Amino acid sequence: MSQIIISVGREFGSGGKEIAEELAKRFDIPFYDRYLINEISEKMGLTPEEVEKYDEKPKMKIFSRRVNGYSNSIEDNIAEMEFNFLRQHAENGDSFVVVGRCAETKLNDFKQLISLFILGDHEEKVKRVMKLYELSEEDAKRFMEKKDKKRKSYHNYHCSGHWGDSRLYDLSINSSCLGIEGTVDMLEKYIRARIEKN
Repeated sequence: MSQIIISVGREFGSGGKEIAEELAKRFDIPFYDRYLINEISEKMGLTPEEVEKYDEKPKMKIFSRRVNGYSNSIEDNIAEMEFNFLRQHAENGDSFVVVGRCAETKLNDFKQLISLFILGDHEEKVKRVMKLYELSEEDAKRFMEKKDKKRKSYHNYHCSGHWGDSRLYDLSINSSCLGIEGTVDMLEKYIRARIEKN
């Protein structure tokens, strides 16, 4: 199989990460999420937990500044290292699936990129978050809102386009309609059709 890069943006609670993991299995290619954090932590001399604390988070503007193009923000530095990591692997001809990290924008000059955005019905997402994190309905709603707000802020800081805007992605899909497995089945067919076309 020739190179294939699948980027998956997602609303919190939509099952986007699970869908991305399953796509990586079906195409037998690496899945970059936790692995990416481990790679960055080694380079920075930090623990994976320390990196995860700042991963996919917008910088705190009040404490951050740039001098000669360099940032003193750990959030900025981790983001740039992740973008460079993905770009290096793309340039090397590697195939992979990546969740988030602005990949649909940062790698959009690679014709092998297939960018997806997973959304879901609000009530379905709330139920999923309640179950996964053992939260009450109100706590799940607050948690979802907080997570999506951070993702949106992170994305919109690093990219010119707006997070979740369908024009940034090849395909946006509501996972609530077909369920997780049905969504993966449909996306697999779409990706295979794209591979054949290339």
